Amino acid sequence: MTLVHRDGPVLRITFNRPQVLNAVTSTVLDDLTDLLTETGEDPEVRVVVLAGAGRAFSSGADLTTPSDRPPAATLHAANRVIRALGAIPQPVVAAVHGPAAGVGCSIALAADLVLASSNAFFQLAFVNVGLMPDGGATLLVPANIGRARAMSLAMLGERLPATTAAEWGLIHRVVDADALPDAVDELATRLSRAAPLAVTAAKRAVNAATLGALEDSLKRETEGQTALLGSEDFQTALTAFRDKQTPSFSGR
Repeated sequence: MTLVHRDGPVLRITFNRPQVLNAVTSTVLDDLTDLLTETGEDPEVRVVVLAGAGRAFSSGADLTTPSDRPPAATLHAANRVIRALGAIPQPVVAAVHGPAAGVGCSIALAADLVLASSNAFFQLAFVNVGLMPDGGATLLVPANIGRARAMSLAMLGERLPATTAAEWGLIHRVVDADALPDAVDELATRLSRAAPLAVTAAKRAVNAATLGALEDSLKRETEGQTALLGSEDFQTALTAFRDKQTPSFSGR
């Protein structure tokens, strides 16, 4: 489900479920947390690159594949990933092409630098299935682009093109689609040659200054999302999603 490739000081982790646009399950997310935790203890790794195979970075939580785990398991697994991304000393680069939606968007934005192709888009699609943003998105997004823009993304669930995301300051940079691999390699190489102690200190200081309320945000999201996962609206949306229909919400 996840590909891992070591290229000298650069570790590349790739979501590998292209048949479902790299939609993630709790198992995929737990594996990612384990990989990140192990990587954080390896001083020979200087940079981590997160990417997606096929046509997407990640379309979010997998709502179609049957699972013996409750929906909340994905929520808790995603929170562990977000914590791990911030905790490891290495800089993390998200290489985004195609959709980064739902919790896939949250994971991308939890990286330290987001490099996106011109065909990429970011979408807090949760509201479209009767849910609220999670994976730390209620803090990660406004921390970058402010309350007004964050509120519009959270409440309207619309796609944000990568070019606009870059203009707003949500991501580091956008490049032409065919230039993304080389741009990622160039950025990863530059980071791998930087002073590692300085990079780690900068990451920790900036995160402390801007994301110090992350645990509170994750707690609020978990409480709110858990309630929404049990709502009639979510069940309606889930059925509509699987039937490729538009849900009609009742507010229950």
